[in-house]
Amino acid sequence: MLSSRAPAKVNLGLRVLGRRTDGYHRLNSLVAFAGVGDLLSLIPGRVTGLTVAGPFGDGLETDDGNLALRSVAHLSSLIPGLQAGHFTLLKRLPIASGIGGGSADAAAALRLVARLNRLPADHPALREAAARTGADVPVCLASKARVMEGAGEVLGPPLRLPRLFAVLVNPRVAVSTAAVFGRLGLAPGTTLPVPEPAPLPSEHLAAMGIDAFVTGVLAPLPNDLEAPARALAPVITEVIDLLAAALGCRLARMSGSGATCFGLFGSCGESVEAARAIRSAHPHWWVEPTILR
Repeated sequence: MLSSRAPAKVNLGLRVLGRRTDGYHRLNSLVAFAGVGDLLSLIPGRVTGLTVAGPFGDGLETDDGNLALRSVAHLSSLIPGLQAGHFTLLKRLPIASGIGGGSADAAAALRLVARLNRLPADHPALREAAARTGADVPVCLASKARVMEGAGEVLGPPLRLPRLFAVLVNPRVAVSTAAVFGRLGLAPGTTLPVPEPAPLPSEHLAAMGIDAFVTGVLAPLPNDLEAPARALAPVITEVIDLLAAALGCRLARMSGSGATCFGLFGSCGESVEAARAIRSAHPHWWVEPTILR
């Protein structure tokens, strides 16, 4: 049996630069990956299928509507005779939560099938299958911090970020990505008067302290989807306010199209204590202290 982690994707910042004529929104986002995620396993065999377990597995599709199986189908169409088998997904990440759970699962499925078939990690068919599956799947394929642009298909080089102690919080409210983008009201072909984000000083990022990183890198790179998501799910405001009020929190923000939010802290102890306090006050919420890389 082969296994692969599917780490949560966190949009540290996300600018909407406009909407292309093909209908996709043009984005610029700094993405990091968390130490928490789903777990996908593969038992090689002739029939490709999926079994789902875990705290967020109820109701998840197990047919070709599932992104993990869809990604394998795309790869099989590009490489005839591809070996696959039966997948088991331990679903630990909330669904429709802005941290790319389904995309991470799809990327993990591609990595497992590539390992089974001895395909190199940079095989062009893997990148093509990822792009065909979904906008966030390409960046999840390597699960390394980087800038993603376009509709998610343009990836910058991997970045070494400073050690970011974080708390992820999801109030168990699903938010529709389409609805969030719909509230922006952008017609196809629209270009917004937003300055193009400046290139990141990649050689200096890892040496930055948390305060310099927040002030110099993240402050000019807000999440433009946060306001429309708050309008659709007002509880997001409560989550962000709770994180911002926690001792040691340097920044509280929403990831992706929500409703998962994150707080960045100055130390592991501060993040763990903040998670404990929020979990105690809201035991039905999903709350995880982690490190973003």
